[in-house]
Amino acid sequence: MRTGVIAQKVGMTRIFTADGMDVPVTVLSLENCQVIAQRRQERDGYTALQLGSGAAKVRNVTRALRGHFAKARVEPKRRLGEFRVSEDNLIDVGAELQADHFADGQYVDVTGTSIGKGFAGAMKRHNFGGLRATHGVSVSHRSHGSTGQCQDPGKVFKGKKMAGHMGAARVTTLNLKVVKTDTDRGLIMVEGAVPGAKGGWIMIRDAVKKSLPEGVPIPGSFKGGWAEEAPATEPTPAAEAAAAEEPVAADTTPASDEATANDDAPAELTPDDGGAK
Repeated sequence: MRTGVIAQKVGMTRIFTADGMDVPVTVLSLENCQVIAQRRQERDGYTALQLGSGAAKVRNVTRALRGHFAKARVEPKRRLGEFRVSEDNLIDVGAELQADHFADGQYVDVTGTSIGKGFAGAMKRHNFGGLRATHGVSVSHRSHGSTGQCQDPGKVFKGKKMAGHMGAARVTTLNLKVVKTDTDRGLIMVEGAVPGAKGGWIMIRDAVKKSLPEGVPIPGSFKGGWAEEAPATEPTPAAEAAAAEEPVAADTTPASDEATANDDAPAELTPDDGGAK
């Protein structure tokens, strides 16, 4: 399982293929998408990568996040997100993901926040057919009709499809095709309905219902990065076991002390010249 990327929705355009076909695409931009932290099984209970994208002003970032970004040695990010990965697909902290992380023709799943529609009626929100447009219906042509039951239970059940707030929700669209990528400009062009408005943040990952095509980089396409260092205050269990087995005072005696210890040898080990005479 590979990591995904965090991109920003730019807008829509069209691409002409080699055979002259006009393909409408949504342009997604990678703005310095970097690995911020690693989540490991032995330390966190799961394996994942935390990514950050975009640029944020330092004054708009909390002190806790400032320290988090300083530890990773990256600039403050505007958007953070995590992607579950397998153990062999971890990427070093500080690495910057590239647009060719996805291959042309590959299918991806995109997640974003849909455009808010405000308070919408049942026909727009749930695709109801409405009431009759002939006589007998006064001014209720677009109403959703009756909602309750009889005296028993005498209430409207929760979750009933009615008018209400529409949009501004987390939406995932499956199996969108990557038509083209531009590594130099950091652009990913996807065919299909990408949720969210222009300027919204989108999370792109490999499609779970499609197999990866040949030529996809493993664990990904990135540049830079450095290995994550273990914190000094939290040694690993293996290091603690090694420290417990090894004596602390081993090989700590200076050379001068060894010489002094030899001079203080017992008297019976020294030849007695006076007794020989």
